[in-house]
Amino acid sequence: MTYYTEKGEEPINGKIEYFDHLTFWVGNAKQAAQWYCTHFGFKPLCYKGLETGCRDIVSHVIKQNKIIFVLQSALDEKNEEMAKHLIKHGDGVKDIAFSVIDLVPLIEKIREKGGKIVKEPWTEKDDDGHVMMATVQTYGDTTHTLVERKNFNGLFLPNYKGALFQPEFFNELPAANLQFIDHVVGNQPDQMMVPVSDWYEKVLQFHRFWSVDDKEVHTKYSALRSIVVTNYEETLKMPLNEPAPGLRKSQIQEYIDYYGSAGVQHIALNSNNIIDSIESLKKRGLEFLKIPDTYYETLKEKLKTSKTKVKEDMNMLQKLKILVDYDENGYLLQIFTKCVQDRPTLFLEVIQRHNHQGFGAGNFKSLFEAIEADQQTRGNL
Repeated sequence: MTYYTEKGEEPINGKIEYFDHLTFWVGNAKQAAQWYCTHFGFKPLCYKGLETGCRDIVSHVIKQNKIIFVLQSALDEKNEEMAKHLIKHGDGVKDIAFSVIDLVPLIEKIREKGGKIVKEPWTEKDDDGHVMMATVQTYGDTTHTLVERKNFNGLFLPNYKGALFQPEFFNELPAANLQFIDHVVGNQPDQMMVPVSDWYEKVLQFHRFWSVDDKEVHTKYSALRSIVVTNYEETLKMPLNEPAPGLRKSQIQEYIDYYGSAGVQHIALNSNNIIDSIESLKKRGLEFLKIPDTYYETLKEKLKTSKTKVKEDMNMLQKLKILVDYDENGYLLQIFTKCVQDRPTLFLEVIQRHNHQGFGAGNFKSLFEAIEADQQTRGNL
């Protein structure tokens, strides 16, 4: 496991600040939005569709604290791009949007560095102001929309109206209290992780933050390599994974096979109190990976000789199947959902950090074994 301290030169042509929102392309946006609200604790924020004069795409926007998801579907067969995307990939994340300062010089720098501009800068406006955006291509069919919103005071983006649905029972469910997007993980085909990492460093002026190789992260059957890239301020993290050769098919390769290309494997959402969050999410019916009790027995023994002290009740962590990773500076707590659609592709993570900026490398083996158990039931191990 390696941490990197070299950040390179501070960008002077525009700045990427933080995650703005994630856009999912799905078969039924209304149902998908309601699923995330019911099971993950989001609330409907705003909407764009037939009722607002948009005739081709429907967008349901949901929010939880600083986390914004946009669920989109096509309204007719004319949208060939969305139709082909769904056939190839199934439901998943299409776009990872970044909030930026000074979009125009930033997009020119990206162009100069060889980045592919999918959509040139454009402006949308309404009575609340205007927003400037541009879209660039990243790995697979995934894109990054760059959003400059300094002149806008609306809920989300121009021309969105109030949410189409606001069921009262949402208010009766226990609050999940998830705070912000901690990181977004992209799976890459074998031998593509480094070229993609290099792309982020060259085109978006990101830098390496953390990495592990297959000697550190493996089970009896499978292994992975991972590089995490981040912006200059290190306010957003983008882990990039690739499979490594093993006796059987790794969960990274299973993802590639079913998604059809590189794509977003999971989204990590930060919590200030992971025990309360997971208790609430379980009451909401969310399913998580199962971790064996032997993991906690081993963990308790190791922690006896560690300088790091876990504040949370270990018995409660074991009951909820929350994983612990630590070093001499601090620790993190994390837990992973099962896949959130029929294809074994996208899942989500809940994470809490206590002075620990890693990504759970100490838990990768246990996580892989839990995923391999699910792979076995699918006949894909």
